[in-house]
Amino acid sequence: MISDKLSRDQIDGVSRLIEPAERVVILTHMSPDGDAMGSSLAVYWWLKETKQAQVIVPNVFPEFYDWMPGAQDVLICEKEPDKAQQLIDQADLIICTDFNEPKRIGQLGQMAINATCPKILIDHHLFPSDFADVTISYADVTSASELVFRLIYQITNHQLPSTNYQLPMATCIYTGLMTDTGNFAFNSNYPEVYEIIAILIAAGVDKDAAYNNIYNAHSEGRMRLVGFCLDKKMRIFPDYHASLIYISGKELYRFNFKTGDAEGIVNMPLSIKDVYYSVFMREDKVAEWEKERANGSKTKIKISMRSQGDRPVNIFCNEVFNGGGHKNASGGEFYGSLTDAVNLFLSNYEKYFKKD
Repeated sequence: MISDKLSRDQIDGVSRLIEPAERVVILTHMSPDGDAMGSSLAVYWWLKETKQAQVIVPNVFPEFYDWMPGAQDVLICEKEPDKAQQLIDQADLIICTDFNEPKRIGQLGQMAINATCPKILIDHHLFPSDFADVTISYADVTSASELVFRLIYQITNHQLPSTNYQLPMATCIYTGLMTDTGNFAFNSNYPEVYEIIAILIAAGVDKDAAYNNIYNAHSEGRMRLVGFCLDKKMRIFPDYHASLIYISGKELYRFNFKTGDAEGIVNMPLSIKDVYYSVFMREDKVAEWEKERANGSKTKIKISMRSQGDRPVNIFCNEVFNGGGHKNASGGEFYGSLTDAVNLFLSNYEKYFKKD
């Protein structure tokens, strides 16, 4: 039996806001990953039978998520900002998934803050801000998709709703669970996760197809990029059991880089014996909407960190790179040059990483 993790107040609060709403906008974070897509699309399918629901993402998501049910209906804000603003202005309710503060959704953040309709936040990162009317935030779960499942499961009396959209909803939830745990390799060491998976598979989810669509659908350029990163760009710090990979925009261009091609590279050094921390840095351009935040820099560095066991990286990401996340899987950003970001890492990692 799956426990009722969400409180009665949370369930009642969500139900009270959803029931009268006719137009619902669902938002998720910049550079959407599998959990962002899974959690937001799962909410979309849950509400679709009775509501006008629309998922809006800040920017383009990787092509290997195109197969997900409903992905073709997602609005990309950076391509159609005026339409995104119009939909938010007309919304009766905004549901936010997989981010803990508005700055993580780019230019959508200010649109959401200015919106007069109520808001619901469903997230699993530390330190959620208080911009929502109802907040569901638990950092000890696998993913925002798991929280979406638990919310729906509790509201519908401990079952998935029997609608025409049960299978696409379940497929999206499973995809979020799978991707945010590295195919259940981390952050998933408790029995109820697998009880949830059993329910999703019983609903018809093809877990093998989901795996192939995500992990076996990369380009040739992505494979060559991985080889280059591991051979030419990886540094090992044996005293602190750490690795660092950093790659410039020019180097990415050599491999015809597309959104999503760098996903998962940060995990690879952890397969090396005695490497327990892995850091990946990638140079990117500053978008128009974030120029003020960038303080004149034309580049920003996206930072991903992973770790194993009792070796947290979320505090490092939060305090040094203005980010955060899970204990063993976190990220951040740095406005400036790749060299400066690397030097910032080098001057700080000994304070946060364990030698033993």
